Amino acid sequence: MLTVHSSITSAQTPEVIGREHNIIQSERQDGRFLSTYGVVHAMLSHIKPECAFQPDMTSEEFREWQHKVRKSMQEIMNFPEIKDMPSPKRLYNKQCDGYKLEKWEFYPLPECVSTFLVLIPDSLQQPISAVLCIPGSGGSKEGLAGEPGIFPKLNDDYQNPKVTMARNFAKAGYVAVAVDNPAAGESSDLERYARGRNYNYDLVSRVLLELGWSYLGYTSYLDMQVLQWMRTQSYIRKDRIIVSGFSLGTEPLMVLGTLDTSLYAFVYNDFLCQTQERALVMTVPDKDGTRPFPNSIRHLIPDFWRKFNFPDIVAALAPRPVILTEGGLDRDLNLVRAAYKIAGHPENIEIHHYPKYASPHNRTDFDVLPKGLDRDEFYRLVNVDGPNHYFKSELVLPWLKKHLE
Repeated sequence: MLTVHSSITSAQTPEVIGREHNIIQSERQDGRFLSTYGVVHAMLSHIKPECAFQPDMTSEEFREWQHKVRKSMQEIMNFPEIKDMPSPKRLYNKQCDGYKLEKWEFYPLPECVSTFLVLIPDSLQQPISAVLCIPGSGGSKEGLAGEPGIFPKLNDDYQNPKVTMARNFAKAGYVAVAVDNPAAGESSDLERYARGRNYNYDLVSRVLLELGWSYLGYTSYLDMQVLQWMRTQSYIRKDRIIVSGFSLGTEPLMVLGTLDTSLYAFVYNDFLCQTQERALVMTVPDKDGTRPFPNSIRHLIPDFWRKFNFPDIVAALAPRPVILTEGGLDRDLNLVRAAYKIAGHPENIEIHHYPKYASPHNRTDFDVLPKGLDRDEFYRLVNVDGPNHYFKSELVLPWLKKHLE
């Protein structure tokens, strides 16, 4: 580890700032910081999440812990209680190759109308399994459904099977429901005129935070309304609803899975990491002396780090089937495996790594990541192959068929 750390600091440090600033450390004997960044960084390093999963839990302790995770998630997601909402309306339907496409609108808040797409296989003869499909950053429900964007500048690569998650599910014989993330696709603002798919998530995230909410809380609340609608449809099996999230979409997936224990299975299409640790180790300043933050403000959820890390939440999904398609550190993945073992169903978790890291000999394995990383080094050390980040239907569809037969 010392060798790895040495190579990181020597290769990545801008000379204008000085390598000694890569790692956050006090220059005082008492360990205190004059730098406010140093202060808050140290505060973060002392946080021990209240709902951290412990691999030595008994089955009873595990169930009690899951309840604690669910209660904590309810508190920090802060869903509003809206009564007497109008029923969703179907706007149109059209026949596609092998499935029918419907567009619906719903009314989750007094100020809001939102939309989703439904892809219903032509083979439908009785109630079947359904998948709620949540896109990643820059994506839209239209791209997931293999449709052009609502405006030309908002077109995804909508003929690419690495993008068309919902269409892939429909072609495989499942009902697929595709949603937008807030501030993207049809729910974006002026991006259709200039910015295109470089959506301005941060603006609405800032307003939501000022209102005492969060981007993830808002996203998950809207997605929960769509899930509730899915359960009212006679052609959908209520006991076989799956949530599939790509990249950014894995975050509402974790929220929905924690809050809704009736969901059947989960497709986690991203790498798994400890987000608190990510913020602690990514400290290398750029040429202007600005230190990075691992994620934009749309990932900011007040009190989240005080409660749990991503592996803890995925562990809390046990024993329901889950597939993770893009790996991460074996340390974090083994934590989730341990939860499924305690829950009595180790066979219900399936994990794949990027092909580049499929062999354990090609992966790094840390108990604690080294300090003083830049973004590229962080991704390399947690076994992420960014150019091959896409929705991996070739892994997901066989897995889903196995669990639904």
